[in-house]
Amino acid sequence: MRVTGRFTLAAVVAVGVLAFATPALAAQAPSISTVASTVPGNGDLNPYGVAVVDRSQGALVAGDVLVSNFNNSANQQGIGTTIVQVAPDGTVSQFAQISDPSCPGGVGLTTALVVLRSGWVIVGSLPTTDGTSATAQAGCLIVLNSHGQVAETISHHGINGPWDMTALDLGGVAELFVTNVLNGTVGAGGQVVDRGTVLRLVLAIAPGHAPRLVADTTIGSGFAERTDPAALVIGPTGVALGRDGTLYVADTLNNRIAAIGDAVSRCGSAGTGRTVSAGGAIVGPLGLAVAANGNILSANGGNGNLVETTPGGRQVAVTALDTQGSPPGAGALFGLANAPHGGVYFVDDNTNTLNLLG
Repeated sequence: MRVTGRFTLAAVVAVGVLAFATPALAAQAPSISTVASTVPGNGDLNPYGVAVVDRSQGALVAGDVLVSNFNNSANQQGIGTTIVQVAPDGTVSQFAQISDPSCPGGVGLTTALVVLRSGWVIVGSLPTTDGTSATAQAGCLIVLNSHGQVAETISHHGINGPWDMTALDLGGVAELFVTNVLNGTVGAGGQVVDRGTVLRLVLAIAPGHAPRLVADTTIGSGFAERTDPAALVIGPTGVALGRDGTLYVADTLNNRIAAIGDAVSRCGSAGTGRTVSAGGAIVGPLGLAVAANGNILSANGGNGNLVETTPGGRQVAVTALDTQGSPPGAGALFGLANAPHGGVYFVDDNTNTLNLLG
């Protein structure tokens, strides 16, 4: 563990009184619209990560949505290399196509995707050579500039199968919260191992220079994970940061939402955290986001539902996002993000689309 300092949410967030009487999902129109196909020119499939651009810079346009693809055109997992940029009106362009031999194992872009206000885009890679878990490698975080060009890769430092990510963006400093799902997973041959982790990586960001890693801390550990023929690997996935510095984690295999307190500045692991809510409508939670009212939104791959849960653990609203497959929505939902003007963006792997609820 290396820690260079303490950072608090008070530096960037004015904490107000949260009202949970009206669920965020209940306030949305009960309609889902397809924004655009996420399939780029090379045919990559299986959209995973979703991130909304906050500021225009380079090729990035404020309000546009970046989506990372995990599969190639042959639908092999862990080989997707593209990030597409989708405007709210459905216009699609390719932001990046990545080939970087410095990432251990190659490139297979995951749900771990963030856009910093400084224009840096950071995406996780959990690569394979043939689309199977037997060839999965540790991967890395790939740092792109605002034109989609690779500036550097960040590997080791506990990074081992980066699966999802969120960030606290302080301008000159950014904290990345990254889930990892390959600690002993491949060697276990499909058996569950309790070695999934959550890392906090602190980046220093100076004008004209790529972000520099200055600290790494394991703040969560012991999460269940295993390989899976259909999903490549299942383990702790979505992460979302609450206003009070609590990090919420989708503990996918255990059908629970966990909470790691003091995630922004803690100096050690909280283990698998405190259980916020488990079971009920939460089945295979994947992507997470915190709604404007402070409630937790989870995209559930096991039933195709978006579930809203209060920080106190009450499941207050459920909306069906995908009804295809058997069971409905199985494995279709991954990344999601709050839309700037209301509603929720989410990807659907059954249709390879970016969609908007609300």
